[in-house]
Amino acid sequence: MTNPDIRSLALVTGASSGIGYELARLFAADGHDVIITATGTNGDLNRTADAVRATGAEAIIVEADLTDYDEVEKLADTVKQSGRPLAAAALNAGVDVGGYFVDQTDLADEIKMIQLNVTSQVHLTKRLLPDMVKRGEGKLLYTASISGTMPTPYEAVYGGTKAFLISFVESVKEENKDSGVTFTLLLPGEVDTPFWHRAGMDTTELGLGVKAAPTKVAHEGYEAMKAGKDRIVSGKPGSKFIGRVVNNILPDTLKAAAHAGGAEPGSGLKD
Repeated sequence: MTNPDIRSLALVTGASSGIGYELARLFAADGHDVIITATGTNGDLNRTADAVRATGAEAIIVEADLTDYDEVEKLADTVKQSGRPLAAAALNAGVDVGGYFVDQTDLADEIKMIQLNVTSQVHLTKRLLPDMVKRGEGKLLYTASISGTMPTPYEAVYGGTKAFLISFVESVKEENKDSGVTFTLLLPGEVDTPFWHRAGMDTTELGLGVKAAPTKVAHEGYEAMKAGKDRIVSGKPGSKFIGRVVNNILPDTLKAAAHAGGAEPGSGLKD
């Protein structure tokens, strides 16, 4: 029997800023204690913990580099050692690397991006899902991107990682459709976070253009997860139109050309 005095437990990766920070706050305000994780010793993660604790919830900090196998195992062990079932997990951690693939991007950075955006998602799902299936309940929210629904020139590897994530989640969801576990894909467009600067896309039209607030995107994703929806295209109206309509109609060659216009280095500085 579940003890009503024990709060349910949630996990948020990439919780130091942006969408992850907002998701951690939403879980806490909704009655969850929250395991939060990000890479390295990061004051921003303490800021997230303070925001969680301000609601009366417990914040459990796990500093972990999810590009490293052993660090992912450490995070999974923290969940297991909590002694509580994991009610929900928002697998939100992700990065981008922008630029011309031939000579502007670094292979080591791209490999680390694949390890974070792809490998860690598979790894954590493998560790968290079996217990949820065994219990017949649980919610998984994955931060993908509308980039996963189109070719993404000048973000060539990034778009591929998000396309993989969408395919992976849809596949595992079908395998477990009668398990009681829900899988929700959050597909944002451009969001106002440090993401673009970290990707080296400060001079691009996408990097300099109008963006959705992370509070809005996190709220839309959280509500979709609570409702057990399969996916939600989130963000500003233009992003939603592209994700819901345009990318389901146009051929890949046209989608690639359109994306290149916004992601090409210097595109945001043109008259």
